[in-house]
Amino acid sequence: MKRILLLLIVSFLVHSCARVGSPVGGPKDTLAPQFLSSNIDTTRVNVRRDIKELRIDFDEYITLKDINKNLNISPPIENITRILPSNIANKFLVIQWSDTLQENTTYNFNFGNSIADNSESNILRYFNFAFSTGEKLDDLYISGEVKDAFTIKKQTTSENKMVVGLYQLKDTINYRQKPYYITKVDDDGYYELNYLAPGKFKIIAFDDENGNSIYDPGKEKIGFQKDTVAIEKSISGLNLKLYPSKKLFKKPELKEIPGGILMMFEGNPSNVKVTSKNEKLQDIKVTHTPKSDSVRIWFDAVKNNIGQTVTENLKFGYEADGKKDSTSVFYKYNAKNAMTVDNNIGGALLPPKTDFKLISNYVVDKINPEKWTLKTDSVSQNFTAKISAANPYEILVQSDFVVGKKYQLTIPKTTVSSFYEKNAASKRFDFEADKVENYGSLNFALTNAPTAKYWIQLLDTSEKAVYQKYTSGNTVKFDIVKPGEYIVRILVDDNDNKRWDEADFVNQTFAEGSYLYYKMVIARPLWESKEDWDLNDKRTFEGIKTPKPATQEEIEQPKPGFNNNNTLTPGNNQSGLNETPVRRTR
Repeated sequence: MKRILLLLIVSFLVHSCARVGSPVGGPKDTLAPQFLSSNIDTTRVNVRRDIKELRIDFDEYITLKDINKNLNISPPIENITRILPSNIANKFLVIQWSDTLQENTTYNFNFGNSIADNSESNILRYFNFAFSTGEKLDDLYISGEVKDAFTIKKQTTSENKMVVGLYQLKDTINYRQKPYYITKVDDDGYYELNYLAPGKFKIIAFDDENGNSIYDPGKEKIGFQKDTVAIEKSISGLNLKLYPSKKLFKKPELKEIPGGILMMFEGNPSNVKVTSKNEKLQDIKVTHTPKSDSVRIWFDAVKNNIGQTVTENLKFGYEADGKKDSTSVFYKYNAKNAMTVDNNIGGALLPPKTDFKLISNYVVDKINPEKWTLKTDSVSQNFTAKISAANPYEILVQSDFVVGKKYQLTIPKTTVSSFYEKNAASKRFDFEADKVENYGSLNFALTNAPTAKYWIQLLDTSEKAVYQKYTSGNTVKFDIVKPGEYIVRILVDDNDNKRWDEADFVNQTFAEGSYLYYKMVIARPLWESKEDWDLNDKRTFEGIKTPKPATQEEIEQPKPGFNNNNTLTPGNNQSGLNETPVRRTR
């Protein structure tokens, strides 16, 4: 018995000695770790340029979380060789590097939310440590807020990757390097660049998706100010909004698709010309919508004996917005890639006052509708059919569709043609003309409406544009809207090119105007909803939140109340200063 008791006591003592953290019992630790000291003198000035290490001591054991993503050093120290602690908790952290520091320069280590105590994971938020290789610490700052102009879904804390940076104003600025000063945006959208030296800078904010502290055009949202930021004194309230960014031009990628080759660009070229460099393949058709990233090269692979038995290397020359080059792709004909025709409605109900639409996987070049039949109650009906002027893959079928009637549209084989193909199989479509009372309407009265044409869109919760109009003026009506909740967005076509253009930081071009209505709108059956929208309203849409399950009473009697979240008003200036600057103290 004594032997067993002795083993239990020894086991308890070993377990207690091995544990690092707060003892069991007592009040829960809710305090973040506190800074105690550093290997750098408390004055933090006249630090040797050949120093290779920063050590910071804390009052309790700490761990580092996502330190490589959270740590920002301004100005950058490129060659970081070691960061401790790694896997084991310690009462200190160490950062080592191999660079020689710049003279008369203030360095700021911003740790973001990476430092936490080991016992309860209490975070030491946005901890900064600064020192200078000169005689004084630079103490100027810039602060403000950053918002995502296209936020629809509510972001969680872990999704916030926004940063703000300053580039020194020089004859040439290399934006493919880290900014000279950089800081993270906190969960409330607030940022603060501290320990700045006087000078002239370009400011940039971006959504640092890959955590490399370098802006990636076309992949990360961007916000910037065209004017130079002259730092002579501290600046508060310099606010920025993030917009989708324009992709840089990139050599296209090619792949086999039904009917030919798809050439995918980055950078959305306005004009593209393609020529075949293959002796066997000279008869090609090329389709491209200006400012789109997709070019399709159509040809008859069977007739030209291309890729029928072996994979062939097809070469093409191209000219895209003045840039000339050539490219190639390995091609093997896929006999399963037949031309098909399908309908546009997921179910069998055709909304009232609309055309029945047919969609093909090939560009439609010709149709032969005199061989088609449209019947209801076995009686043939008059109809017309035409290729859509807006979408060459789409066919519009028009008739006096009678509410409640069931229709059958039959399209025989080979009556829909592309450049080198015809629909190989006959197709019958069964549908019913739906009742008007199953739909609602939405009316918008706009104050301070755009002077240019614009798209007004009704988006579902997956951010898909379910309804859209390209229009102008201060009133817009959607007559036939399926019941449900919608997000309302306006995209302004400022340059009248029939395309919404993203922000182009390289060429210092702002994104075109965009607005989000501050609340979701509801379409109800047989109900005409009216919304008054002042586009100068400062309220912003804060994102879709996870809804609570509706009660049966709420389902039967839906109520329109929503939180007053806000709208976006970027106009021409996608940054700005607050009228009452305030700096947040940490």
